[in-house]
Amino acid sequence: MDHKLRQALDSAVTARRDALVALTQDLVRIPTLNPPGLNYREICDLLAARLQARGFVVEMIRAEGAPADSDAHPRWNLVARHEGAASGDCVHFNGHHDVVEVGHGWSVDPFGAEVKSGRVYGRGACDMKGGIAAAVIAAEAFIETCPDYAGAIEISATADEESGGYGGVAYLAERGWFDPARVQHVIIPEPLNKDRICLGHRGVWWAEIETHGRIAHGSMPFLGDCAVRHMGAVLAEMEQTLFPLLAGKRTEMPVVPDGARASTLNINAIHGGAPEQPPDYTGLPAPCVPDRCRITIDRRFLVEEDLAEVKREVTALMERVKDRRPSFTYEIRDLFEVKPTMTDRDAPVVRTVAGAIEKVLGRMPDYVVSPGTYDQKHIDRIGKLKNCIAYGPGILDLAHQPDEWVGIDDMVDSARVMALSLGELLLP
Repeated sequence: MDHKLRQALDSAVTARRDALVALTQDLVRIPTLNPPGLNYREICDLLAARLQARGFVVEMIRAEGAPADSDAHPRWNLVARHEGAASGDCVHFNGHHDVVEVGHGWSVDPFGAEVKSGRVYGRGACDMKGGIAAAVIAAEAFIETCPDYAGAIEISATADEESGGYGGVAYLAERGWFDPARVQHVIIPEPLNKDRICLGHRGVWWAEIETHGRIAHGSMPFLGDCAVRHMGAVLAEMEQTLFPLLAGKRTEMPVVPDGARASTLNINAIHGGAPEQPPDYTGLPAPCVPDRCRITIDRRFLVEEDLAEVKREVTALMERVKDRRPSFTYEIRDLFEVKPTMTDRDAPVVRTVAGAIEKVLGRMPDYVVSPGTYDQKHIDRIGKLKNCIAYGPGILDLAHQPDEWVGIDDMVDSARVMALSLGELLLP
């Protein structure tokens, strides 16, 4: 691309600064909370109206039969496609439209999309509605500036990334939407910082561990067998042996932040004994020895680790506890697993976006790997499309936090990089 055209493209993006902020605000103000999956159709309709007005052909796809899809909370996805003047590659921008729960500790309205100090605040502003808006603005600026481009541009807004992506990208990938014959380059504008290219992510294994006991009257616990005490022994064994073992494992993958270059395990939840009563219940609990206790674990593993060995480490831990506790029995149930993935630094989309970052920001990018998985896993494993990265505005550490925000300058700069990347990939 010559210097004059590059300047025109850059100016077209910069002139849309206010439009970029407004679109981000519009997206944040729709509370697409997952779970349960609120307002998915509403946010897809908003994007559909905008993109159709700019010449995109839009398809709405409900992930019928996917996990959590229901008539009350249908899993809606949008795929919009704009055809160029000649045949060529397709560049696809994919962003998830769902957001996690609000949580506590906010000083602003989580869905107010307030603008202050050069930032847009709100749940999902960083992760990743600011990224979706940047991709839309980049595509619009490119199409207006370079209407005779060759190939196609696609923009998708997909469901349920925060809960595994099975009602979104996985569903689309299973139906050929990411077949390398129809899509050649994928950019996922997750918040990894505007000067970083994210090549992939660590692996994950989610599982439930349940310890068993025997119910009895709480005044005579010696007649029962407390499953919660058994789980306490499991947690103690984790502290003594498993956590030190994981902390000693390090990867050569450029995972950020540095703490995530080690293997990690998080205990997501623990449940034991009588179920919690609703808030308006005013009675006392029944006196029972709990006969079941369950924890959910989130094990993140490295490309150097084997998934089977990751699981064996936990089984061996449980067996050590069993050897010390004669009445101890347990179950381990797999919930979810994804192997690590990492795109080659010589892949076309990596080289193109790296060059655009250097031209726009005046520095070479950092190459990183995400500590957690995102929808690249489905594009890679199901779609068999390797030429995929995450690149977008926002600071990863702000995701899922109170007072989440995305910087306006960062969104503009990322949109400039995306637009220039389109030019390098789609102009003859």
